[in-house]
Amino acid sequence: MPKARRAKRKAPLTGSGGTTKASAGPSGSSSKPSATRKVIRRFHVLNKRQIQLRKLLSKRRDGLSPEARQVKEELAAIEEEINQLGGLETYQKMSVIGQGSDRGGGSEKILIAWLSEFGYPGCLGQEKMSVLEVGALKPDNFASCSSWMDVTCIDLHSRHPSIKEQDFLLLDEDENRGKWDLISLSLVVNFVPEPKDRGRMLRLAHSMLRPNQYLFLALPLPCIMNSRYCTAEHLEGLMANIFFKQVKSRWRIGGKMAYWLFQKTSPPPASDCSAFERKNVLRTGNDRNNFSILL
Repeated sequence: MPKARRAKRKAPLTGSGGTTKASAGPSGSSSKPSATRKVIRRFHVLNKRQIQLRKLLSKRRDGLSPEARQVKEELAAIEEEINQLGGLETYQKMSVIGQGSDRGGGSEKILIAWLSEFGYPGCLGQEKMSVLEVGALKPDNFASCSSWMDVTCIDLHSRHPSIKEQDFLLLDEDENRGKWDLISLSLVVNFVPEPKDRGRMLRLAHSMLRPNQYLFLALPLPCIMNSRYCTAEHLEGLMANIFFKQVKSRWRIGGKMAYWLFQKTSPPPASDCSAFERKNVLRTGNDRNNFSILL
């Protein structure tokens, strides 16, 4: 029986350097920032390839062909590495560590500071702001705002009873249409494997927001600074095309994260999104990653 081939290592979406296993090991016990980042990056790469291979395998009618066996072998190698890293539980633990106060805290601090600039919570009156936090790893990220925020937390794999296990892409659009004042997509869009689904996620967020309300988006900085297919200007144009106005942004050269606050605007009668329906090379170079968002 042929030996299973190890999955080819590609440049991660969250950086331009090589990918190596974290020194933390499967237990995820290390709290070093470099170990945390390596685990998270590697999980992103493996998860994306795992989904691609599963889709490829489902399309093959003959599961015994040499091509199908090769796909199965690569898939088995990827699943083995995921298990060696500690599985999804380790990924989520590393993500929680990365949100610790000793690392600057979670992205919600930036969001809350921006909202305060707009007069929140004073401008709300008696009603609380309805917030949907997608990809929540902890149920209390907005605990300091509980007097003026009504937060619903969801995640693909809940780690707490207060976090509903739910795929955002599978939410009922009609039930959620115009329901939310704020949707937070912090380190969520980059974890969606397919570029078209990333675009669909942003469109759904627009549909689910009330008029003139807000979408908070956070991505690893290399998604816009080191991608072949996405730049900050391209992302802003894409968001404008689906009727989001950028009101705040924050990142720095050499940093690790980029943050935006977009406001929902009303669409005109027709919109041409052809420029964002396919990948267009915006940067060249062998060290670029392939992050993209397609409509």
